[in-house]
Amino acid sequence: MSHEKVLIVEDEENERTGLAELVSSWGYRAETACDGVDGLEKAAEWTPSIVVTDLKMPRMGGMELLERLAKRPEAIAVIMVTAQGSINSAVEAMRTGAFDYIPKPIDTNRLRTMLQNAALLVGTRPELETTRRKLRESDSLGELRGGSKKMQEIFRLIELVAPSTASVLITGASGTGKELVARTIHQLSPRRERPFVAINCAAIPETLIESEIFGHEKGAFTGALERRTGCFELAEGGTILLDEIGEMPVGTQAKLLRVLEDRKLRRLGSKVETAVDVRVLAATNKVPEEAVSSGELRSDLYYRLNVFNIHMPLLREHKEDISDLVQVLLEEMSEKHSRKVTTVSEAVMNLFNNYSWPGNVRELRNTIERAVIVCESGLIETRHLPPGFGHAPMRTAANDPDGVRLGVGTTVGEAEKMLILKTLESTNNNKTRAAEILGISLKTLHNKLKEYGSSPPDGELGRETTE
Repeated sequence: MSHEKVLIVEDEENERTGLAELVSSWGYRAETACDGVDGLEKAAEWTPSIVVTDLKMPRMGGMELLERLAKRPEAIAVIMVTAQGSINSAVEAMRTGAFDYIPKPIDTNRLRTMLQNAALLVGTRPELETTRRKLRESDSLGELRGGSKKMQEIFRLIELVAPSTASVLITGASGTGKELVARTIHQLSPRRERPFVAINCAAIPETLIESEIFGHEKGAFTGALERRTGCFELAEGGTILLDEIGEMPVGTQAKLLRVLEDRKLRRLGSKVETAVDVRVLAATNKVPEEAVSSGELRSDLYYRLNVFNIHMPLLREHKEDISDLVQVLLEEMSEKHSRKVTTVSEAVMNLFNNYSWPGNVRELRNTIERAVIVCESGLIETRHLPPGFGHAPMRTAANDPDGVRLGVGTTVGEAEKMLILKTLESTNNNKTRAAEILGISLKTLHNKLKEYGSSPPDGELGRETTE
């Protein structure tokens, strides 16, 4: 039972009174206001920690009240009550700083869960603020590092969005650290003690992805020998990351949208809906607007996920962070592989600073890990780096016999095939590495190889759960 103060702001008297009685029966201290103006005055006098406000009201509506409350020194979690189907208003409220939203008619079980989560946020806010302050003192936020302007702006956005339940779309090229952003948002949220589940939509066959995400009942389809719990249920109370959301089949995207809006799901083969309380984060290495235009990503799902957008820069766009990243990775990899490597030589650091890093932070991590294993202890020198690292000249048809040569009349499809196959050859058939270099998903690479008559090996289903 909670003793948090909850202010109900609603212009309809019966709804206002009914909500206040309901909230009081759950153990909260409830007060009411008839519109935004009255609500603002009550908030100043009574200092509630949670406000439940209708969106449309005379004199002052919920959005203006939300904006006014956001300027107050005390932190208040605002839950916005919206008309059924007004998703645009709900998204705008979340962007303005609302903790969450709930459509009319109000689902009382869902409201109770929201109040519990809001009360949890209020209770843990001082602890979260202390954690953020300590992390920021070392130019870091969770596992993210960087004192550059670009990274500091990302830290600011993460700190802003982490305490809420708002969906976040994380964009950027492969290897830039999109999953680290998602994990950091989870770690700095009131949900941090609950599961974090990451699922790679590009690594799961289309025939299995719906079951993987939503679960299935025994006998739902051929091979369904027992009930399977999907990722949403595994993440109950916590956070789910849908990585490479643009690779999710359009039909599954429609079902995902329903889950996001109704907070309920139905396992394959089930007639019963299950309520879920999960925060949804999504990531893609595609330009989302282009994915929407091409039909790969539903526009309504995109707008629902893109409440907040965090774009991760290429490593070469914030090279001033390389030195700090190298030191952190040295410590991590030395511990992981039981080595005693302490630093890198000046020559190595010069190579790192002058390299373009097409694989971004992931490539830096892999390079450091290899060097730590080879070096074993002391100082990493250029001889510990991969052969030819940092010294490869710009490839042209004239100076690179292994480069891709395109003649006049070569079609775009032929050029694409030549580039993909040559890149795969250069990585010794390492499809994951080739996909990173090409800037495409592993699933897209597999599909292209099927077109060319190559058959990719079976892969692991891509979900990961941490608690």
